[in-house]
Amino acid sequence: MKLIKIKTIVATALLTLVLGGCNDNILDEQPRSIYEPGYFKTEKGVQGGITYMYFHLRNLYGQAYYYNSLITGTDEATYGASADGNFKDMDLSGAGSIISTSYPTSILWGTVFPNINTASGVIENAAAAGFAESLISEARFFRAFDYFLLVQTYGGVPLDLGAGELKFNTSTSRFSVRNTVPQVYTKAIFPDLIKAVNNLPTAPRLTGTVTKTTARLFLAKAYLTYAWWLQNPNNIPTYPETPRVDPDGHDAAWYFQQAYNVATEGIDGAGSTYALQATYYDVNVATNDRNKEMLLYADHTEKSEVYNGSSLTFGSGGAPDNFASWMLTWNYTDLKSSGVFSVQREAVQPLGRPWVRMAPTINVFEKTFADKTNDSRYDGTFTTVYRGNWNKAGNASATLNNANGLPVAPGGAILTFLDSEPSTPITYPSGSGANNVGAGELPGRSDYVISPRGISRIVYPGLWKIGPYRTDNGTGLGQPNAGSTRPFPVAKFSEFYFVAAEAAVKGATTKAGKSARELINVIRARAGKWRFDNNGNVAKVADNSAAMIAATPATIDINYILEERSREFYGEGYRWFDLVRTQKWEELASSYEICGASKGNHTAVKVNRTILKYQYIRPIPQGQIDAMIMTPEQKKAYQNPSYN
Repeated sequence: MKLIKIKTIVATALLTLVLGGCNDNILDEQPRSIYEPGYFKTEKGVQGGITYMYFHLRNLYGQAYYYNSLITGTDEATYGASADGNFKDMDLSGAGSIISTSYPTSILWGTVFPNINTASGVIENAAAAGFAESLISEARFFRAFDYFLLVQTYGGVPLDLGAGELKFNTSTSRFSVRNTVPQVYTKAIFPDLIKAVNNLPTAPRLTGTVTKTTARLFLAKAYLTYAWWLQNPNNIPTYPETPRVDPDGHDAAWYFQQAYNVATEGIDGAGSTYALQATYYDVNVATNDRNKEMLLYADHTEKSEVYNGSSLTFGSGGAPDNFASWMLTWNYTDLKSSGVFSVQREAVQPLGRPWVRMAPTINVFEKTFADKTNDSRYDGTFTTVYRGNWNKAGNASATLNNANGLPVAPGGAILTFLDSEPSTPITYPSGSGANNVGAGELPGRSDYVISPRGISRIVYPGLWKIGPYRTDNGTGLGQPNAGSTRPFPVAKFSEFYFVAAEAAVKGATTKAGKSARELINVIRARAGKWRFDNNGNVAKVADNSAAMIAATPATIDINYILEERSREFYGEGYRWFDLVRTQKWEELASSYEICGASKGNHTAVKVNRTILKYQYIRPIPQGQIDAMIMTPEQKKAYQNPSYN
């Protein structure tokens, strides 16, 4: 069998990278224009191929349009006031629709197949070039990682890129056949990840490289996801059509048990290399990036544009920039105090560059993050207070008049998103008001306010947890228009607890001390511990672990685990996969509340989504189908049904 349009047969890229050595224990990235087939038979070629695999993460994680495809349309977000069709399409609320030419759903397909072929080239040639299996298993991990993303997104995908199943392809092919979902799991994903678990080191060979623990997490996730696919509780269609029967003769229960076993082995076998951070704030605060909870991330740096993969002074709005955080950032720079723009665009974690393409729904604040007192995760996720920084833009005014005509100094609160509806009604202006964003006032307060039910498509709390961070801002505003130089998180140690708990809820036999409730309570206990209050911008030492544990239901179900997953990983790109895996997308995301797209609109409306069963898998990109030399009937059969 031959395959596929992928013109970059061997990972051709504008910037491909060579692992020529080690510099402060990070990947040493050097530009290279192309990889040729014979290159992988050399030591330098194998090293370059491995390094490219880490680079390719930047083309997905931090890529805002791919990010949008994983969050917009779920119970975490809808489209924002400045959204174009790329965002409205994903919402499924009637403003657009997902079709085969939708850009966000095509990004994964176009990104990972070149990397899969690179991985196959390394796997086939690295041993002869003198490399140990411990390094080759990094390529095995990434090939499985990419196929796992593909099979969750599109259903069955091709294992043959033109030279045979899982073979390194060196010649362009314009014909393709898709394998079934069971074939992708049992021929590609599971074997590669099992070998990676067995052969990868316990500790990373360089900062950020994959390990035995990283591979265990993705093996456990793959077992869990495949178990759900076999069980298929809501009769979601698959494609290519195939019986939901495992080729190896195992049933869903067996795979749920494997997911539990591997996940708990990951918790117990991490040693000193990985661990939960002491507080949720420590997980996400930028000054603690690349901490022990981070298993995998798409890395960036402010030290060098070559190593960063993109400009340090401006954002391109495309990969490999890390610009995902712009999408859930509203235009806080419209805020005025005394007629002065009092909150300037700044390259700091609570602010960054506003694009207003996505917006959290009111349900996020009223339901997902209902407990804002004991649970630190709301405060550790959102920017809820916008503080004056006009002095950094050259305005020497010591104070500006803000809400109720009261003075505010630099660093003071200009706008606060309240935790709940106040007992005294907020006085909202009829339009944008003196503050220029339509925020309201409460008696005696110098900050403007908006309550949860006043959150709209145009003004909403920003996403603090993945906001930008620079150490070179000096006393000014820094480079807020550049892509973030922070690593974008891909996988965290904390997810082991959720995978094991979900498998336990689905019937896996549990170990002592690791029931579903006990596993979730490890995460909830940590969430109850505070060391800093973002809302107040002050240190806060509090331990509400006992209250958090006491509030956990005696028996937890899938919906509760999904709520906890959203509290823990909100806005990180997990949600669509979570809802599709558990087949809860329609149940949990078919409606939401939000106010309108104009300043001063604080009237919440209910919006309904139409989420159909065929949409649980995305369309094969039309560009792929158009480029193949196949009959019209073959092309039609290649596309997922209902997208033709």
